[in-house]
Amino acid sequence: MSPVLKALLSCILGALVALPAAAQDYPSRPVKIIVPYSPGGPADIYARVLGAQMEKPLGQPFVIENRVGGGAVIGTDFVAKAEPDGYTLLMMSNTHTVNETLLPKKPYDLMRDLVPVAPVNYSDLLLVVHPSVEAKSVKELVALAKAKPGVLNYASSGPGTPYHMAGELFKTMAGVDIVHVPHKGSAGARTSIMGGQVQVMFDAITTMAQNARAGKVRALATTGANRSTVMPELPTVSEAGVPGYEAPIWLGVMAPKGTPQAVIDKLNAEIRKTVALPDIKAAWAKQGAVPMSMSPAEFDKFLRAEIEKWGKVVKASGMKVE
Repeated sequence: MSPVLKALLSCILGALVALPAAAQDYPSRPVKIIVPYSPGGPADIYARVLGAQMEKPLGQPFVIENRVGGGAVIGTDFVAKAEPDGYTLLMMSNTHTVNETLLPKKPYDLMRDLVPVAPVNYSDLLLVVHPSVEAKSVKELVALAKAKPGVLNYASSGPGTPYHMAGELFKTMAGVDIVHVPHKGSAGARTSIMGGQVQVMFDAITTMAQNARAGKVRALATTGANRSTVMPELPTVSEAGVPGYEAPIWLGVMAPKGTPQAVIDKLNAEIRKTVALPDIKAAWAKQGAVPMSMSPAEFDKFLRAEIEKWGKVVKASGMKVE
């Protein structure tokens, strides 16, 4: 065997041996989870829960860093351009699959520049109105919006977010004209609906249910396929007057393209163990969040289906973001 061939085989064998070793040693320093949304929203809250739980079995801190702006583009681009070593992860949501169609000029391509690690959970949104709004049901809200086209406003945490898309889907399926009022984050949108600056909002049930129970807003319906276990007294939007309507919010984790598969698999295994913990499942159930568990390949398939689904909604609605 020639010296060149021997050297080549040695390099290949060395690389093969190094891969499991790299996964075995990972992580050897703190891991950063980038949340491209403002503090206090579902992505931020569950990233912190996930990080705190994973520190124990993996033996390193998981540091949460909020990089807000551009409809999740700024934080996502930061991760897409990070070293693909497993030490910079992205907490992502429906927004990312919407942005693939809504923001064609963004500086990254989701499925080209990042790789799926694992989903985390999903939850219903809550359709709420300010107490001053006359409507006491979804049918009454639809009737009011049709009687006063372009008068009612709905808040979201920004273009392409689940709150925005839920509103646009509602407009399309109910045949109403309500005006989108984007905010820089879900906290600002929540403040606007409770203060009466806007009349309508689709918000995560995990964060809005307590405000509805306190009478700060009036809850009309939930956006899942079935009634929520958190507020079972409420109908779904579909059964309350807009048949077929469904718009949950889900969260997941991605990593930069090129991250070793062994590291991806290790993270996937730990995330799946975390979301299956009895204490986590019980706590999330009280908040209306349901754990999701998929392999990296299954999550990849899920993401591609979501991109296709919301791409059709974006195109049908004619939505554009300048």
